[in-house]
Amino acid sequence: MNILDKIVLRKKEEVALAKQAVSVKELEAGLHFNRNPYSFKEFLLDEQCTGIIAEFKRRSPSKGIINDQVSVEDVTTAYAAAGASALSVLTDTDFFGGHTRDLLKARAANQIPVLRKDFMIDEYQIIEAKALGADIILLIAAILTPAEIKHLAAISKSLGLNVLLEVHNQEELERSICNDLDAIGVNNRNLADFTVNIQTSFDLVDQIPSEFMKISESAISDTETIKQLKQVGFNGFLIGENFMKTANPGQAISAFVSELKSV
Repeated sequence: MNILDKIVLRKKEEVALAKQAVSVKELEAGLHFNRNPYSFKEFLLDEQCTGIIAEFKRRSPSKGIINDQVSVEDVTTAYAAAGASALSVLTDTDFFGGHTRDLLKARAANQIPVLRKDFMIDEYQIIEAKALGADIILLIAAILTPAEIKHLAAISKSLGLNVLLEVHNQEELERSICNDLDAIGVNNRNLADFTVNIQTSFDLVDQIPSEFMKISESAISDTETIKQLKQVGFNGFLIGENFMKTANPGQAISAFVSELKSV
């Protein structure tokens, strides 16, 4: 059993417990359930923004603790101030050190789209994401069947949420495309063993239909890589560890954006 299998197994247990603790009716009465989510596309393609989806992540299964000394409010507001187009907030606790309250805090402190970064396997999590103030949800092709992707994407769109589909190879891409997607992300990290290879994005970019925004995820640590990814057609760039591994992630993204704008 690889890491991804373990995460999904644990996620099924978490969702079952969450359903017992908080009903769908209670979620629908939540603070943010009736808010109108921001348009991911509008912010991602805004020329005033960078295309960067900046991630708040305390730890990972492959790296252990990355940074558990900073607050979600301080980091995400600094990300937004530096020109991030959107925020990504990990809500998985056991493997990434996140929590649903991190999403609530990021939402309260910012006026740009927020992605709930988690392993979504049940429509309950979609409804929960809306109640927590998310604008974007992530569907990972590696853990979902085409039918499940189609169903969860349709539920998300019915709630006004933006949908980001994550793929790792051409097979996942071809079997997972459906109408209710807004963006397709190519994860350069292999979720089975957590190795990374930026070439994955370059190999798949032309296979992504033009009607979807194209996102490159992980393994992005320098501005030259973003320049190259833009040239081949990518609109967005999910970056987390490169900023979070520093003592001051806000300062790190500010310096990164300054360099990006100078190239």
